[in-house]
Amino acid sequence: MKQGLGNRDKKEAAVRKILTRVQMILGVALIAGTTTVVAQTDLPKAADAQAAANPVAAVSKAQSWEYEPFVNWGTGVGNRSSYKFLSAGFEMGKVLTPVVRAGVMSGQFEFAGNIMPLWQAYTPAAHMQQTTCATTGGLRYSCTLLYGGGTYYGVSLTPVILRWNLATRSRRIQPWFQGAGGLIYTTHKFPPNMMSTATIDGGTSVWNFTPQGGGGIHYFIRPKRSIDLGVNAVHISSASLGDRNPGVNASIQIQVGYSFWK
Repeated sequence: MKQGLGNRDKKEAAVRKILTRVQMILGVALIAGTTTVVAQTDLPKAADAQAAANPVAAVSKAQSWEYEPFVNWGTGVGNRSSYKFLSAGFEMGKVLTPVVRAGVMSGQFEFAGNIMPLWQAYTPAAHMQQTTCATTGGLRYSCTLLYGGGTYYGVSLTPVILRWNLATRSRRIQPWFQGAGGLIYTTHKFPPNMMSTATIDGGTSVWNFTPQGGGGIHYFIRPKRSIDLGVNAVHISSASLGDRNPGVNASIQIQVGYSFWK
Protein backbone atom coordinates (compact mmCIF):
# COMPACT_ATOMS: atom_id res chain seq x y z
CA MET A 1 0.00 0.00 0.00
CA LYS A 2 2.78 2.34 0.97
CA GLN A 3 4.56 1.41 -2.25
CA GLY A 4 1.46 2.42 -4.28
CA LEU A 5 1.25 5.73 -2.48
CA GLY A 6 4.92 6.34 -3.18
CA ASN A 7 4.51 5.68 -6.88
CA ARG A 8 1.55 8.06 -7.02
CA ASP A 9 3.55 10.80 -5.27
CA LYS A 10 6.35 10.34 -7.76
CA LYS A 11 3.92 10.66 -10.68
CA GLU A 12 2.35 13.81 -9.22
CA ALA A 13 5.80 15.33 -8.66
CA ALA A 14 6.74 14.57 -12.28
CA VAL A 15 3.51 16.16 -13.54
CA ARG A 16 4.08 19.26 -11.40
CA LYS A 17 7.64 19.50 -12.78
CA ILE A 18 6.35 19.31 -16.38
CA LEU A 19 3.64 21.91 -15.67
CA THR A 20 6.23 24.24 -14.14
CA ARG A 21 8.42 23.98 -17.24
CA VAL A 22 5.46 24.58 -19.52
CA GLN A 23 4.51 27.66 -17.51
CA MET A 24 8.08 28.95 -17.77
CA ILE A 25 8.10 28.43 -21.56
CA LEU A 26 4.72 30.14 -21.95
CA GLY A 27 5.88 33.03 -19.76
CA VAL A 28 9.02 33.52 -21.83
CA ALA A 29 6.99 33.35 -25.04
CA LEU A 30 4.48 35.88 -23.70
CA ILE A 31 7.22 38.30 -22.67
CA ALA A 32 8.94 37.94 -26.05
CA GLY A 33 5.67 38.47 -27.92
CA THR A 34 4.80 41.52 -25.85
CA THR A 35 8.26 42.99 -26.41
CA THR A 36 7.96 42.45 -30.17
CA VAL A 37 4.55 44.13 -30.32
CA VAL A 38 5.77 47.07 -28.26
CA ALA A 39 8.89 47.38 -30.44
CA GLN A 40 6.83 47.26 -33.63
CA THR A 41 4.50 49.89 -32.20
CA ASP A 42 7.40 52.10 -31.18
CA LEU A 43 9.17 51.92 -34.58
CA PRO A 44 6.64 54.09 -36.45
CA LYS A 45 6.49 56.43 -33.45
CA ALA A 46 10.27 56.71 -33.43
CA ALA A 47 10.32 57.32 -37.21
CA ASP A 48 7.60 59.95 -36.88
CA ALA A 49 9.48 61.63 -34.07
CA GLN A 50 12.67 61.66 -36.14
CA ALA A 51 10.84 63.10 -39.16
CA ALA A 52 9.24 65.76 -36.97
CA ALA A 53 12.62 66.70 -35.49
CA ASN A 54 14.39 66.85 -38.88
CA PRO A 55 11.99 66.97 -41.89
CA VAL A 56 14.80 67.82 -44.34
CA ALA A 57 16.81 64.72 -43.41
CA ALA A 58 13.69 62.51 -43.54
CA VAL A 59 12.81 63.59 -47.10
CA SER A 60 16.45 63.34 -48.17
CA LYS A 61 16.84 59.82 -46.79
CA ALA A 62 13.58 58.61 -48.34
CA GLN A 63 14.40 60.10 -51.80
CA SER A 64 10.81 61.29 -51.85
CA TRP A 65 8.36 62.28 -54.56
CA GLU A 66 7.34 65.95 -54.56
CA TYR A 67 3.87 67.25 -55.54
CA GLU A 68 3.40 71.01 -55.66
CA PRO A 69 0.67 73.44 -56.71
CA PHE A 70 2.22 76.87 -57.32
CA VAL A 71 1.70 80.44 -58.53
CA ASN A 72 4.18 82.51 -60.59
CA TRP A 73 4.46 86.25 -60.95
CA GLY A 74 7.05 87.90 -63.19
CA THR A 75 8.24 91.01 -64.93
CA GLY A 76 10.21 91.61 -68.07
CA VAL A 77 13.70 93.10 -67.97
CA GLY A 78 15.34 95.76 -70.16
CA ASN A 79 13.26 96.76 -73.17
CA ARG A 80 10.51 94.41 -71.92
CA SER A 81 10.24 95.93 -68.43
CA SER A 82 6.65 96.97 -69.16
CA TYR A 83 5.67 93.30 -69.58
CA LYS A 84 4.13 91.49 -66.60
CA PHE A 85 3.40 87.77 -66.24
CA LEU A 86 1.05 85.66 -64.13
CA SER A 87 0.75 81.87 -64.19
CA ALA A 88 -0.36 78.99 -61.99
CA GLY A 89 0.02 75.24 -62.23
CA PHE A 90 1.21 71.98 -60.77
CA GLU A 91 4.70 70.52 -60.46
CA MET A 92 5.85 66.95 -59.80
CA GLY A 93 9.37 65.74 -59.09
CA LYS A 94 11.37 62.77 -57.78
CA VAL A 95 14.63 62.79 -55.84
CA LEU A 96 16.68 60.23 -57.78
CA THR A 97 19.99 59.94 -55.91
CA PRO A 98 21.31 59.66 -52.38
CA VAL A 99 23.39 62.58 -51.12
CA VAL A 100 26.44 63.02 -53.34
CA ARG A 101 29.42 64.40 -51.40
CA ALA A 102 31.09 67.27 -53.25
CA GLY A 103 32.10 69.78 -50.60
CA VAL A 104 29.88 72.87 -50.54
CA MET A 105 28.05 71.48 -53.58
CA SER A 106 27.01 68.26 -51.82
CA GLY A 107 23.40 67.39 -52.53
CA GLN A 108 20.87 65.26 -54.38
CA PHE A 109 19.59 65.29 -57.96
CA GLU A 110 15.85 65.76 -58.49
CA PHE A 111 14.10 65.45 -61.86
CA ALA A 112 10.82 67.35 -62.18
CA GLY A 113 8.35 68.89 -64.60
CA ASN A 114 5.38 71.22 -64.44
CA ILE A 115 2.31 72.35 -66.33
CA MET A 116 0.63 75.76 -66.15
CA PRO A 117 -2.94 75.74 -67.49
CA LEU A 118 -3.09 79.42 -66.57
CA TRP A 119 -0.46 81.57 -68.31
CA GLN A 120 -0.97 85.27 -68.98
CA ALA A 121 1.22 88.10 -70.23
CA TYR A 122 0.22 91.75 -69.78
CA THR A 123 1.76 94.08 -72.35
CA PRO A 124 1.14 97.75 -73.22
CA ALA A 125 -2.01 98.34 -75.24
CA ALA A 126 -1.73 98.73 -79.01
CA HIS A 127 0.08 102.00 -79.77
CA MET A 128 2.04 103.91 -82.36
CA GLN A 129 5.80 103.38 -82.06
CA GLN A 130 8.75 104.86 -83.85
CA THR A 131 10.96 102.31 -85.54
CA THR A 132 13.21 101.83 -88.55
CA CYS A 133 11.73 100.97 -91.93
CA ALA A 134 13.44 100.10 -95.21
CA THR A 135 12.62 100.72 -98.84
CA THR A 136 12.55 97.94 -101.40
CA GLY A 137 16.04 99.00 -102.32
CA GLY A 138 17.27 98.53 -98.75
CA LEU A 139 17.43 102.18 -97.80
CA ARG A 140 16.58 102.57 -94.08
CA TYR A 141 14.58 105.47 -92.68
CA SER A 142 12.72 106.40 -89.49
CA CYS A 143 9.01 105.68 -89.47
CA THR A 144 6.08 105.30 -87.06
CA LEU A 145 4.06 102.08 -87.08
CA LEU A 146 1.19 100.62 -85.11
CA TYR A 147 2.31 97.96 -82.62
CA GLY A 148 0.01 95.36 -81.12
CA GLY A 149 -0.40 94.75 -77.39
CA GLY A 150 -2.77 93.93 -74.56
CA THR A 151 -3.29 90.75 -72.55
CA TYR A 152 -2.17 87.39 -73.95
CA TYR A 153 -3.51 84.01 -72.77
CA GLY A 154 -1.94 80.59 -73.06
CA VAL A 155 -0.70 77.40 -71.43
CA SER A 156 2.85 76.44 -70.53
CA LEU A 157 4.57 73.06 -70.20
CA THR A 158 8.04 72.55 -68.71
CA PRO A 159 8.80 68.82 -69.10
CA VAL A 160 12.45 69.02 -68.07
CA ILE A 161 13.53 70.51 -64.74
CA LEU A 162 17.00 69.46 -63.54
CA ARG A 163 17.25 70.44 -59.89
CA TRP A 164 20.07 70.08 -57.37
CA ASN A 165 18.89 70.00 -53.75
CA LEU A 166 21.84 71.14 -51.67
CA ALA A 167 22.75 69.17 -48.54
CA THR A 168 22.30 71.31 -45.45
CA ARG A 169 22.59 71.05 -41.68
CA SER A 170 19.34 72.94 -41.29
CA ARG A 171 16.38 70.87 -40.16
CA ARG A 172 13.83 73.14 -41.84
CA ILE A 173 15.44 74.85 -44.84
CA GLN A 174 16.79 73.15 -47.96
CA PRO A 175 18.22 75.38 -50.74
CA TRP A 176 18.26 74.31 -54.40
CA PHE A 177 19.17 75.54 -57.85
CA GLN A 178 17.99 74.33 -61.27
CA GLY A 179 18.03 74.58 -65.02
CA ALA A 180 14.91 73.89 -67.10
CA GLY A 181 13.36 74.05 -70.54
CA GLY A 182 9.76 74.33 -71.66
CA LEU A 183 7.35 75.85 -74.15
CA ILE A 184 4.33 78.15 -74.24
CA TYR A 185 1.31 78.14 -76.52
CA THR A 186 -0.70 81.37 -76.73
CA THR A 187 -4.06 82.00 -78.38
CA HIS A 188 -2.52 84.94 -80.29
CA LYS A 189 0.99 85.42 -81.63
CA PHE A 190 3.36 86.52 -78.87
CA PRO A 191 5.14 88.78 -78.18
CA PRO A 192 3.31 91.68 -79.81
CA ASN A 193 5.05 93.26 -82.77
CA MET A 194 4.31 95.79 -85.51
CA MET A 195 0.91 95.25 -87.07
CA SER A 196 0.86 93.66 -90.52
CA THR A 197 0.39 95.96 -93.49
CA ALA A 198 0.33 95.52 -97.22
CA THR A 199 4.13 95.62 -97.29
CA ILE A 200 5.07 94.42 -93.76
CA ASP A 201 4.36 91.06 -92.14
CA GLY A 202 4.31 91.86 -88.45
CA GLY A 203 3.43 88.43 -87.10
CA THR A 204 5.46 86.48 -84.55
CA SER A 205 4.45 83.00 -83.27
CA VAL A 206 1.89 81.24 -81.07
CA TRP A 207 4.68 78.83 -79.99
CA ASN A 208 7.58 80.00 -77.84
CA PHE A 209 10.34 78.17 -75.97
CA THR A 210 11.37 78.96 -72.39
CA PRO A 211 14.95 78.08 -71.43
CA GLN A 212 15.40 79.11 -67.80
CA GLY A 213 17.42 78.78 -64.62
CA GLY A 214 17.21 79.84 -61.02
CA GLY A 215 17.21 78.85 -57.37
CA GLY A 216 15.16 78.81 -54.22
CA ILE A 217 14.41 77.08 -50.93
CA HIS A 218 12.08 74.46 -49.46
CA TYR A 219 10.96 75.57 -45.98
CA PHE A 220 9.50 72.62 -44.07
CA ILE A 221 6.67 73.66 -41.78
CA ARG A 222 6.11 70.05 -40.67
CA PRO A 223 7.09 66.52 -41.80
CA LYS A 224 6.56 66.02 -45.56
CA ARG A 225 5.13 69.52 -46.02
CA SER A 226 7.05 72.54 -47.25
CA ILE A 227 6.45 76.07 -48.45
CA ASP A 228 8.60 76.69 -51.54
CA LEU A 229 10.00 79.95 -52.82
CA GLY A 230 11.92 80.19 -56.09
CA VAL A 231 13.26 82.83 -58.47
CA ASN A 232 13.87 82.00 -62.15
CA ALA A 233 15.31 83.95 -65.06
CA VAL A 234 13.21 82.98 -68.10
CA HIS A 235 13.99 83.66 -71.75
CA ILE A 236 11.04 83.53 -74.19
CA SER A 237 11.77 82.91 -77.86
CA SER A 238 10.08 81.31 -80.85
CA ALA A 239 13.45 80.11 -82.21
CA SER A 240 12.37 81.71 -85.51
CA LEU A 241 9.32 79.46 -85.87
CA GLY A 242 7.22 82.54 -86.58
CA ASP A 243 7.47 85.33 -89.11
CA ARG A 244 9.59 87.35 -86.70
CA ASN A 245 11.41 86.54 -83.44
CA PRO A 246 11.54 89.64 -81.22
CA GLY A 247 11.22 87.46 -78.09
CA VAL A 248 11.57 88.45 -74.46
CA ASN A 249 15.29 88.31 -73.79
CA ALA A 250 14.86 88.10 -70.03
CA SER A 251 12.13 88.03 -67.43
CA ILE A 252 12.30 87.41 -63.68
CA GLN A 253 9.70 84.94 -62.41
CA ILE A 254 8.95 84.51 -58.68
CA GLN A 255 7.35 81.19 -57.78
CA VAL A 256 5.52 80.37 -54.54
CA GLY A 257 4.22 76.85 -53.91
CA TYR A 258 3.23 74.29 -51.30
CA SER A 259 4.80 70.83 -51.58
CA PHE A 260 3.59 67.43 -50.44
CA TRP A 261 6.42 64.87 -50.08
CA LYS A 262 5.75 61.13 -50.26
